[in-house]
Amino acid sequence: MTELVSRCVVMGGAPSCEGNVTPAAEFNIWVDPEAARKVFLSGLTIEMVGWQLSRYDAVVSDDEIAKIFALKTPLSEFAIGCNKVAREAYFTQTGERGISLPDPIAMAILLHPELCTRSTEHYVEIETTSELTRGMTVVDRLNVSKDSRNETVWGEARRQAKQAKICWELDVPEWKALLSASLTYRDEGFLYS
Repeated sequence: MTELVSRCVVMGGAPSCEGNVTPAAEFNIWVDPEAARKVFLSGLTIEMVGWQLSRYDAVVSDDEIAKIFALKTPLSEFAIGCNKVAREAYFTQTGERGISLPDPIAMAILLHPELCTRSTEHYVEIETTSELTRGMTVVDRLNVSKDSRNETVWGEARRQAKQAKICWELDVPEWKALLSASLTYRDEGFLYS
């Protein structure tokens, strides 16, 4: 049945091992690593959009938040209002101001694949048992899983899974332009400033 799914874009994981719920794990994978592992081992063509893509320049800054809110559309007001707690949590967690939007970034990459400007393909395993690293997305960036010493741990992934496409870099200016355009919607159509 996996052949019926052309793309599976997953917002989840921390391929550079910088988690947002533990030092090693991103929330979406951490909350149910057993399910995530089944998905990654399913044979689906997976595109992994990790949490790291929603940080730094991709964060909607305080100035950008003010501009979005000034649009005074139902969508712009909703987008800012519903992310009030997320905005505060992001600052508490990282010390960075703004709103981190990992889910909209993943959706944008689904709709506009060219937003992912650098990606590579690797086997991915999900840690399900360790208290220290539960939910960690372990990315075989150096292709060492094929080494016979790793057969016990990586054999299932190499036999069942396809290599996942890991998005490492995002076209941030285009992502923000798409976000802004999507929030300018009014009943009479789209308005561009």
